[in-house]
Amino acid sequence: MSALSTEPGGSASPVGRTRQVLVRWRHEEKTALAAGSVLVLMVLVAVLARLLAPHDPTAQDIANRLAEPSASHLLGTDGLGRDVLSRLLFGARTSLIASVLAMAVAVVIGLPLGLAGGFAGGFVDILLRRVFDTIMAFPALVLAIGVTGVLGPGLVTSMAAVGIVFAPSVARLIRGQTLSTRERLFVLVAVTYGSHPIRVAVRHVLPNAVAPVVIQMSLLMSTALLAEASLSFLGLGVQPPTASWGSMLGQAYVYMSQAPTQVFAPGIAIVLTAYCFIAVGDALRRELDPRQQTL
Repeated sequence: MSALSTEPGGSASPVGRTRQVLVRWRHEEKTALAAGSVLVLMVLVAVLARLLAPHDPTAQDIANRLAEPSASHLLGTDGLGRDVLSRLLFGARTSLIASVLAMAVAVVIGLPLGLAGGFAGGFVDILLRRVFDTIMAFPALVLAIGVTGVLGPGLVTSMAAVGIVFAPSVARLIRGQTLSTRERLFVLVAVTYGSHPIRVAVRHVLPNAVAPVVIQMSLLMSTALLAEASLSFLGLGVQPPTASWGSMLGQAYVYMSQAPTQVFAPGIAIVLTAYCFIAVGDALRRELDPRQQTL
């Protein structure tokens, strides 16, 4: 039996557990609760962008380019006369999808490799650690640019590159958790009774080693958001005319001398969303790490 079901309160339903966490956060984690609310709002904006946007985000009006904010264009227009507010709303969809995609790639690659290395040990562990160390020896963004250059620009390829670059950090985290979990009594009992190693790893080790990965996922989304913005700023991410906050920032930079305020909307959106991911991740760390709860 997994130790997960033997912990106090383990019988509580997920809904009840979530309600308890939200009640505690309302009193002790007000910043994280506010950040989570902002993220929920961002998701709603991304889903409802087509209904909320006052204009077509790709429609150009060259005669009205770089217009100041007005009743018809609340945030003005960009260098091609496109409505900045509409592109900001649609950019939320692109940027959030990019963050989720990069995080998913990192977890899908890193989690099984880290679990395999930590549970198998020996030559498998040594080989995987050497591969991880080699990848992490390069600056993450530089390596992502290199991989994107090979795969070609675009949302999927650039975020796949970012996910590949971030996978070793996930793998090393789950490996460390696996090394400590595999020595616990319930795992040793399962091995003694002849359970298949893969079954032991997936059913007993993984559920008890995955909590730090949940925390890492929120931090990865923050980093992935910044990476997508950087790649799109350089022209290696989302391709025109699709809107993303990074591409909007790159286009606004070209017209800094003529319309310096153009950089504010996408820049604030990027910084605010990244901070919210970090704040929620930090609160999850305190929630899931028993050592933090005793401080």
